[in-house]
Amino acid sequence: MSPDMVQAAGGRIGVLLVNLGTPDSTGYWAMRRYLKEFLSDRRVIEENRLKWWLVLNLIILSVRPGRKGRDYDKIWNRERNESPLKTITRSQSDKLDEMLDRVAKRVRVDWAMRYGNPSIRSRLEALAAQDCERILIVPLYPQYAAATTATVCDEVFRVLSSMRFQPTLRVAAPYFAEPVYIDALAASLNAALAKLAFKPEVIIASYHGMPESYVAKGDPYFKQCAETTALLRKKLKFNDERLIMTFQSRFGTAEWIKPYTDATVKSLAERGVKSLAIITPGFSADCLETLEEIAMENAEIFRHAGGENFAAIPCLNDTPGGMAVIRDVVTRELKGWV
Repeated sequence: MSPDMVQAAGGRIGVLLVNLGTPDSTGYWAMRRYLKEFLSDRRVIEENRLKWWLVLNLIILSVRPGRKGRDYDKIWNRERNESPLKTITRSQSDKLDEMLDRVAKRVRVDWAMRYGNPSIRSRLEALAAQDCERILIVPLYPQYAAATTATVCDEVFRVLSSMRFQPTLRVAAPYFAEPVYIDALAASLNAALAKLAFKPEVIIASYHGMPESYVAKGDPYFKQCAETTALLRKKLKFNDERLIMTFQSRFGTAEWIKPYTDATVKSLAERGVKSLAIITPGFSADCLETLEEIAMENAEIFRHAGGENFAAIPCLNDTPGGMAVIRDVVTRELKGWV
């Protein structure tokens, strides 16, 4: 955004960054509250409602909070007593606020979680209380999925339905193919590889998975992940054997989109690959799925199957490259407002 841009007519403008969510603590009841909110979302779980209610309340919410709490405990930010996702998303919001304040004094930046705290409702109400008559919602997901981007919109519209004076709303489009995003991924990966004491024979681009049935119903997520991977390969001049695409974090008994990350990691090691790196382009900030599932669980799978050198490449997070992506998305979407 150039310094000579001027504020459009009207009141203040709000920008709300939204990420997936976080429990308030690693304890059983905090984890249970978080998982219940997350797994009760019909966008996330599209099972028969009665069947799923029974499975969720009688089985999953009895067992899973303890297990997931132990996983979160491995990565918990003890200094702030919060998850890394909350720490990073707050920092992204603060840095974006500084960037925009230099060129658009009436823009207010805030952040929220779709599940857990701070809630979308609380932050939309806070922006409205600051006289934000226009609000840009920025789901921090490069690739669109109904279970991520769409459910953010669902919650935003639920909040607006109870407002007498609704702000004018925009929702940022996914940015899976934006040059600034691909450039940032490539630069981040190259910088990380340059610091390693080994050269990975294979690099995996691991994305969060989803059931195959969701894609069959028309979700564009798989195609957008494939396009991101293809563009990243082209930027890095890698072939499809050097940089491969996989999907992680499957849940339940349904068939999910393939290939699976953990199965691929195991297979590569068994085939003789000794050095492996994993990048997670579908995550804008490091979280349980990157810090625990990839950096710990999959590292163990790889070494147990015969691999030796393993590297989990950090997400873009609040690095200069990561902030350049967020700033680019926001300034693109604010055109006509500022």
